[in-house]
Amino acid sequence: MHIRRALRPTRRPNSRNPRTRTARTLLAAATALLLTSACSSGGEQHRTVPAAEAVLAPLPSSTPSALSSYYGQKLTWRDCGVPGFECATMKAPLDYERPGAGDVRLAVARKKATGPGKRLGSLLVNPGGPGGSAIAFLQQYAGVGYPAQVRARYDMVAMDPRGVARSEPVECLDDRAMDTHTQTDVTPDDRKETDALVEAHRKFAEGCGARAPRLLRHVSTTEAARDMDILRAVLGDSRLNYVGASYGTFLGATYAGLFPGRAGRLVLDGAMDPTLSSRQMNLDQTAGFETAFQSFAKDCVRQSDCPLGGRGTTPRQVGDHLAAFFRKLDAHPIPAGDADGRRLGEALATTGVIAAMYDKSAWPRLREALTSAMKENDGAGLLVLSDSYYERGADGRYSNLMYANAAVNCLDLPPAFATREQVEESLPAFEKTSPVFGRGLAWASLNCAYWPVKAIAEPHRIEARGAAPIVVVGTTRDPATPYRWAQSLSRQLSSARLLTYDGDGHTAYGRGSGCIDSTINAYLLDGTPPPNGKRCG
Repeated sequence: MHIRRALRPTRRPNSRNPRTRTARTLLAAATALLLTSACSSGGEQHRTVPAAEAVLAPLPSSTPSALSSYYGQKLTWRDCGVPGFECATMKAPLDYERPGAGDVRLAVARKKATGPGKRLGSLLVNPGGPGGSAIAFLQQYAGVGYPAQVRARYDMVAMDPRGVARSEPVECLDDRAMDTHTQTDVTPDDRKETDALVEAHRKFAEGCGARAPRLLRHVSTTEAARDMDILRAVLGDSRLNYVGASYGTFLGATYAGLFPGRAGRLVLDGAMDPTLSSRQMNLDQTAGFETAFQSFAKDCVRQSDCPLGGRGTTPRQVGDHLAAFFRKLDAHPIPAGDADGRRLGEALATTGVIAAMYDKSAWPRLREALTSAMKENDGAGLLVLSDSYYERGADGRYSNLMYANAAVNCLDLPPAFATREQVEESLPAFEKTSPVFGRGLAWASLNCAYWPVKAIAEPHRIEARGAAPIVVVGTTRDPATPYRWAQSLSRQLSSARLLTYDGDGHTAYGRGSGCIDSTINAYLLDGTPPPNGKRCG
């Protein structure tokens, strides 16, 4: 699957993030774009996949005695090293079925309400992935960039989920091995290249099993949602108030399904559909990136610096030109000015283009990067885009985003494909869905086939009966979480209100729509949900 995460502009002038950012964007999820995990779409192809019959059952409303020590713990807050923020460590059971089998230590950060106005409690934020650091998102965006009136009345809080960033991170490969992995040809042309791709997926999975044996069985979304309930109690809140983006919507919906009576004001922005299989999600996301690329193509040819065609060039022709460029890179990678000697090949270039589909504001930089690569034989711009997607720093070090992403996705659902033969059978469907990206995204969907831990769940509905109104937000041309996923989730959740943003990009809150922002702000501040079906441009 592919990464589902929200990308947001960094609003702090002196970001602590050492990585080079193409559009000064900051990663947020579960969110899903890499060629090693995630899911999404935007196309409107007809699907015959039956809705999942299983329904996520709520947990008992009373706290089990075996968990009382976790719910009753006191956090010791300390300085984070970031002005205005404080940090703490929370304990949760490694295995909720066996609370005495050991703990997992979870990193928490907060920025206290600034006032004026009555304090409304805590507002937990999660950027998606899975694997995106919620604490980085809080410190670099939400805690300084959310509307002032929201930050005035809520303690802004984040917790890196188990296995992510500061919370006992899952590790799989060393940095050099990850460099090799990201450059693996994901559009194999013959048996030898197919064998190499399969071996790359296998080595990645084996590395995770060898380096993270303790956590790998306990990084599911359900366990992360249960951790959130402990945090709610420890913070002294009777209900959980939450804004989750991308994969964070699945985490938030899961919380509501498990603890409907404790769900407060929940915003699920860029919603996922829990009823879908991994294969269908990946096919949907392939359609989503094709939809986003069509929008980019139409815009590109209207600009004077578009290297893929001029006025009158159709989106299909733009796609043909890009595909031809990818084929050239497959045969002859080009220099990228990289200190570690990496050259820009098809795999890294494709990731760079896909990364820019998440945010319309990145389109000018993508045109510039493509122009440099196609006309000047300089792949530096596309490499920067790709590195920002993978969270590879200028020092050559990777965050654990990709490792945690695969660990959660492969535990949450059975693999999209179990064998290379299954991928080959599905190639026509993926290539029809996206002539540019389909083949690569199909082969990327093989990533969980060799996972050392068996998936623990299946597709299911989340109804959260008895929960307070939940706002589900969908963007009509979202490349990573297709709009129809938001429609589906809003039909499942018994108290959902669907809020639609008619636009481009991944997620909607804080992207410049006054209508979206004012609607969500009113809900968070006054508890007033929008009418179901409200649309914003």
